[in-house]
Amino acid sequence: MIVSPDVLSDGVRLRLVTPEDAEALHSAYVANREYLAPWEPRRPDSFFTVEGQAERIGEQLRQLSERRAVPWVLDSDGTIIGTITLSGMAFGPFCSAYLGYWVAADRQNRGLASAAVASVCRAARDTIGLHRIEATTLLDNAPSQRVLRKNGFEPIGMAPRYLHINGEWRDHRLFQRVLHDGPPAS
Repeated sequence: MIVSPDVLSDGVRLRLVTPEDAEALHSAYVANREYLAPWEPRRPDSFFTVEGQAERIGEQLRQLSERRAVPWVLDSDGTIIGTITLSGMAFGPFCSAYLGYWVAADRQNRGLASAAVASVCRAARDTIGLHRIEATTLLDNAPSQRVLRKNGFEPIGMAPRYLHINGEWRDHRLFQRVLHDGPPAS
């Protein structure tokens, strides 16, 4: 599956992650560790190392080769300022995936998350052949909900105690975007 890079804005490129990104991802996660903590699962200290990121990238690229996930990074002149991933990809009559993303604390409110989600939705429809994308947010994550709504995602419900985030089971709002109503890609 070939997914081309895309220029978002301010020279930020959305591109597939590579093994060479381990150090830059390490730096991005270390710099944003406190910022991301309220929104993510608790991570072991090994996650915040170059080796931990190299291992994670290896797993992401294995899932990419198996058509189960597509991991992108937001690259600003060699500095990674966020990630966006389609995961849990299923084909056949379902043709669906889950969307997850984050943008660095110092790059907020510039439209980067919205542009990245728009680009991924286009790739999911036009290149990957998905019918639907699902995303979830914590109930109080209004900025992420705005990004999703701006990109055509509709709320479809609330899942109590859906994910273990920052040390506790948290309720999440569920969103979906139907990309097309054509038959499943073969």
